[in-house]
Amino acid sequence: MARILNVAAAQMGPIAKDDTRPQVVERLIAHLREAKRRGAELVVFPELTLTTFFPRWWIEEEAALDSYYETEMPGPQTQPLFEEAKRLGLGFCLGYAELLREGARKRRFNTAILVDAEGKTIGKYRKIHLPGHAEHEPWRAFQHLEKRYFETGDLGFRVFDAFGGLIGMCICNDRRWPETYRVMGLQGVEMVVLGYNTPVHNPPTPEQDGLSWRHNTLSLQAGAYQNGTWVVGVAKAGNEEGVPMIGGTQIVAPSGETVASAVTEGDELIAASCDLDMGRPYKDHIFNFARHREPDHYGLITATKGAVTPAQGEAIEAAARKTGKAVG
Repeated sequence: MARILNVAAAQMGPIAKDDTRPQVVERLIAHLREAKRRGAELVVFPELTLTTFFPRWWIEEEAALDSYYETEMPGPQTQPLFEEAKRLGLGFCLGYAELLREGARKRRFNTAILVDAEGKTIGKYRKIHLPGHAEHEPWRAFQHLEKRYFETGDLGFRVFDAFGGLIGMCICNDRRWPETYRVMGLQGVEMVVLGYNTPVHNPPTPEQDGLSWRHNTLSLQAGAYQNGTWVVGVAKAGNEEGVPMIGGTQIVAPSGETVASAVTEGDELIAASCDLDMGRPYKDHIFNFARHREPDHYGLITATKGAVTPAQGEAIEAAARKTGKAVG
């Protein structure tokens, strides 16, 4: 008997700098109600859902920067979202900027949570692959200061037993890295949910601008196929504060095929009935990890962060094989 999880991907259009949390939450609640009408059980929202994508600006005033973060979840302004989801019997995944205070120290993360149909947070992820830069680069048309405004996530790529399956989370740039999916794949993940805010224009490599949509789809489809898992990728899209953002919200099957996709760059809900057992043939055969993976030959994956010369690579791999230590 198939294990069906009805999923809705709740794409968001632009969020203005001056939009308030209650205004945004109203839009999220509208998505929840439409998702319920369409029979969904889990709704996936984008990265940094509650605000505009503030890393595009160099912000020097501490209070101004803090205003984009949540110090509790839910808080007074986001509680209505949790209450409505519980009333509707819907779970959701929500991306937001998280601010922790540990004594005098502030810690900032790009975070996503998984919430069950009772309004309880059952999983948390903090973005690991932070793109961009940490210092002001005035030559850019806009900044991309995630490396300044967030710490590297410290929770790893966990997989949660939820919604009748094994659910994993990642955020935006994580989707481009095969290690993201593989670590979750090695935990048997059956659905990866993720949100993103991706500008069409990449200042350091403008020659790739025309490929932004293609690279998004390629990353989602490859991660799904190579790990026998569903992948739900959800955009915050459109022209946000003068910066065009890609849409491309889509639900990808373990076959690598996109089964539902958004057609606008505004608030739009797409949905699909996902058979979580569809990934089983891929896990059992082509990507049977226990049978076909050879981690003794993957030493470079964890032994080095940057690229090395072929000679250095040979030495690292030889040392790994000599010790017989499975790394990968």
